[in-house]
Amino acid sequence: MKGQNLHRSSHHPYRPPVWLRNGHVQSVWPTLFRNVPMPAPQTDIIATPDDDELHLDWYRQGSDRLAIISHGLEGHSRRPYVLGLARALMADGWDVLAWNFRSCGGVMNHQPRFYHSGATEDLHTVVSHALGASYTNVFLSGFSMGGNLTLLYLAQQSERIDSRISGAVTYSVPADLAGSADMLALPSRKIYMQRFLRDLHGKMQQKAERFPGLIDVDGFENIRTFHQFDDRYTAPLHGFKDAQDYWASCSALFRLKDIRVPALMVNAADDPFLSPQCFPESRKTLGAYVKVEMPKWGGHVGFVEHAKDGYYWSERRALDFVRTIY
Repeated sequence: MKGQNLHRSSHHPYRPPVWLRNGHVQSVWPTLFRNVPMPAPQTDIIATPDDDELHLDWYRQGSDRLAIISHGLEGHSRRPYVLGLARALMADGWDVLAWNFRSCGGVMNHQPRFYHSGATEDLHTVVSHALGASYTNVFLSGFSMGGNLTLLYLAQQSERIDSRISGAVTYSVPADLAGSADMLALPSRKIYMQRFLRDLHGKMQQKAERFPGLIDVDGFENIRTFHQFDDRYTAPLHGFKDAQDYWASCSALFRLKDIRVPALMVNAADDPFLSPQCFPESRKTLGAYVKVEMPKWGGHVGFVEHAKDGYYWSERRALDFVRTIY
């Protein structure tokens, strides 16, 4: 059903209980309290063209359909939000592949570079590897940074996209990277920023030990924002002039119109990470294939639902959407 003109929809509105109608509560609740029972995955390590490696988790059940899930910033393939979606898709008959960005999942990668919001070459390596396994239908999904990465990848592929890739669903997408960095620099978001920088500090220390002439962590404790971190590390390590160049080059917002398969972006209005520009509405920006939904609640990668089957609203919405495009 490629070719549908898909735009903003109010389909399957999310209405959480009153105590969950807070973006910060939604953003932290799943991390603190959600446990998703899943079988142990089959693990796989694949090489990248630049002599690095990517670590993959496979959940196979003999399907000819595969969903590929990309996690968020400083996340990994076994976070509750990844496993929740994987479980729902498997129940709907899909095989699932959840992959780890370079340096994520507990294994440090080999090269000085690590990962960033526009590292679509790594997603392409994963997709190409999966397509070599004879799947007839491949569906992409991503959360937060992984959502931006997914949409940017589809946009870059544009008309050249493999016909087996049917579409994508993404959640809590910082499609405007500069604006989202500004949001996270606000004093009210300090707790999130501190956690990200604490985790990134540990990784940069490991990198500095491996590449002492290239990476230096002296004064890291003075970094307070993504502007400072991306200026000092992300941009130079990945070939960008500075943070602004990185954000402008890698924000999916500016490329959505180039996507040529049905793609859904679900961003909650109360998401504390997202700027107003992360909620595009115009056809000029979205193009013919991207649909944006903006639930009033949901926080950042939240969409919590207390149901007997254990599914969250975001997982039900993903199944609803994927059933319309294959």
